[in-house]
Amino acid sequence: MLYHLYETQRSLMEPFTDFAQAASKLFSNPVSPLSQTSVAQRMAAGYDLLYRLGKDYEKPAFDIHTVDVDGIGVAIHERIEVNKPFCELRRFKRFSDDPATLTKLKGQPVVLIVAPLSGHYATLLRDTVRTMLKDHKVYITDWKNARLVPMSEGEFHLDDYVNYVQDFIRHLQGIYGNCHVISVCQPTVPVLAAVSLMASRGEKTPLTMTMMGGPIDARKSPTAVNNLATNRSYEWFENNVIYRVPEKFPGAGRRVYPGFLQYTGFVAMNPDRHATSHYDYFKDLIKGDDASAEAHRKFYDEYNAVLDMDADYYLETIQTVFQDYKLVNGTWDVRSPDGKIERVRPQDIKTTALFTVEGELDDISGSGQTEAAHDLCSGIVRKEQRHLEAKGAGHYGIFSGRRWRDIVYPKVRAFILEHELPAKPATAAAATTPAHKLSSPTPAPARVVSKPAPAAKTAVTKATKAPTAAAKPAPDRAAAKPVAATSVATRWVQPAAAPTGAAQAPTADLATAQTSATAAPSTRSGSKSKARKA
Repeated sequence: MLYHLYETQRSLMEPFTDFAQAASKLFSNPVSPLSQTSVAQRMAAGYDLLYRLGKDYEKPAFDIHTVDVDGIGVAIHERIEVNKPFCELRRFKRFSDDPATLTKLKGQPVVLIVAPLSGHYATLLRDTVRTMLKDHKVYITDWKNARLVPMSEGEFHLDDYVNYVQDFIRHLQGIYGNCHVISVCQPTVPVLAAVSLMASRGEKTPLTMTMMGGPIDARKSPTAVNNLATNRSYEWFENNVIYRVPEKFPGAGRRVYPGFLQYTGFVAMNPDRHATSHYDYFKDLIKGDDASAEAHRKFYDEYNAVLDMDADYYLETIQTVFQDYKLVNGTWDVRSPDGKIERVRPQDIKTTALFTVEGELDDISGSGQTEAAHDLCSGIVRKEQRHLEAKGAGHYGIFSGRRWRDIVYPKVRAFILEHELPAKPATAAAATTPAHKLSSPTPAPARVVSKPAPAAKTAVTKATKAPTAAAKPAPDRAAAKPVAATSVATRWVQPAAAPTGAAQAPTADLATAQTSATAAPSTRSGSKSKARKA
């Protein structure tokens, strides 16, 4: 009933929203007599703000048309590679008519980015995709709005998510031989499950897994998101946040966790910050600061666009990840497409390198939650594991904005490139090379520190010596024995910025995402008719 009431209210508000938009233009258009009045700017700004607060936000476009590769403009064609009932696998195909650039593009690694299904669309990773396209062939999961999926397509469970990821990995392996997988936030858990199941069956697994800001072990450093899931019962979520899709949509009758309820939860986490942002937008319009106003629009066009999630998937995620901790407890069973029940065993992964990334100021996935993957993947040899803590980065900052581009991406790129090379027997010379020397330089080079025992984790950032384990010959992967909990060979910790005389405010998710909206604008360039493709 709540979903129906919301849609009724939105329909009633639509005429007023349209009026606010028209009134804003009347007071801002220089041809209009109203724009000559003394209160014109304030009236135009007020109506514009009312319009944006009341409008319905549709799914944004990725809007990536070109990327710069070594000073050469490369055209991007976005297309759907695989279309499943609840998800599309999108490819960003690159075209160039420069022979040298084309040769370079064809030899670059293939990356599958698994976007989160947690309220926002995959376009939230636009900056991630744009940056990765410079050095990789990029595919991304684009999850569909559940209210647009007809009931005839059946239900969608967490097990289906895991099976989808496996299908996408196999699809890329069938084309290229193998691939690298990057998961951001929520999908770190199902991606780890997918690769674990493939390893347990003896299937080929991805070359690398990069996991960024995800709740692998939600018991560590619990955040407001974790506390909400643990303080309420499964039945509470089922009775209070699950509703049926109204008749006007293709998925009428489907049980979902509505997007408008998710959006309410997002805003409730930081209401003061959002109120301040909207007031600043109002003042920017009055001052005529078009650049700041446009940055606000771009961010909230993305932030306010939310999708419905299938009820079964949402409830199972709450129970599996945040209440029963089935992954870390070793009790998670997944049903395969043929109906077989299989236990998720991360320790069976042996031929996939692991890289985890966390943000120092992440208020969604707390410190240590993603790094816990190293303890679970004990079958991966020590030298094939990395961890990065990005100083000053919030949740959005590890995959979008300046810190993503300057701190995180160079490490991710180097890690993927290191494992894209043909496999060679481990040698003492290779083993004595510190992992940080294999990465590309960054504006603020990270230092390598050894990972102490869990009890001494707070002293990590003060360590200055290279890990002693790196000085020993690395064991051959096939002969390696599972290692204990301290299984991270290299832990990158970005040093804090030098003081400048004024205190630097922590970068929150809102500010970081606003930065990403303006720092990398897309420049559209026409592609030639004879362009070659990569």
